[in-house]
Amino acid sequence: MVEYYIPTAPSETEFTEKRSRFIGHVWPVNTEEEARGCVEAMKKRYHDARHNCWCYALRQGGVVRYSDDGEPQGTAGQPMLGVFQKEGVENFCCVVTRYFGGVLLGAGGLTRAYGRSAKDALDAAGVSVVRPWSVVEFSCPYPLFERVKQELPPLGGVEGEHVFGSEIAFRALLPQGAEEGFAQRLGELSAGGMEPKVTGTQWKAVPRVKSGE
Repeated sequence: MVEYYIPTAPSETEFTEKRSRFIGHVWPVNTEEEARGCVEAMKKRYHDARHNCWCYALRQGGVVRYSDDGEPQGTAGQPMLGVFQKEGVENFCCVVTRYFGGVLLGAGGLTRAYGRSAKDALDAAGVSVVRPWSVVEFSCPYPLFERVKQELPPLGGVEGEHVFGSEIAFRALLPQGAEEGFAQRLGELSAGGMEPKVTGTQWKAVPRVKSGE
C-alpha cells in the first residue's frame, strides 16, 4: 500500500532554555515555493532574532533542505530534520527561531534545544496519514448507529458524511484490505441486515491515532 505522512495543520510552540527563546513553527507544504515562503515569512516576522533555522522535505522529487542560519554547523537544521525523518513525515516545513539570551548552550545544548523545538511543533501540528481509502456505503438502522461507529477505529477506518432519513445512509473510509472484515462485523451485528458496498476510492489525509490514544 502506498501511503505517507504529513503534518496535520500549522503549529507554533515556544520554550525558554537558559534565557534563550526557541519558537518553533511547522506547516504542511506541497511545493518548494511554499516551503521557502514559510521560511521568508518567519525571517520577516522575527527579523530581530539571532537565528531563524529551518528545514523542509518534499515527497515529490525527494527534495530535502536545511539551514543552521549562523549556528555552529550541524547543531540546528540537521537535528530538526531528524525529528521528521524519525516520524516518517514528508511535505513539511519547519522553522525554529532563537532569541539569544546571553548564555552559551554549547553544541550539545543547541542540538537538543533545536530538536526539542521541532518535536514540540510537530506534536502540536499532529501527523496525518495520506493513503487511498476504500469508500464504503450502506444503510444503517438508528439503533445500531453508535455500535457501527465503534467498529471503525480498530480497523483504522474513519467516518464519512452520513445522510439521515428513515435509516442512516452510512459512509465510511476504510484502509484498503479492511473491507471484508468490516462487512463481516456488520453482518454479525445486524444478522445480515447491513451489506456494505465499496463505491469508490478516495485519497485523503486522516489524522494518525497512535496506540493507547
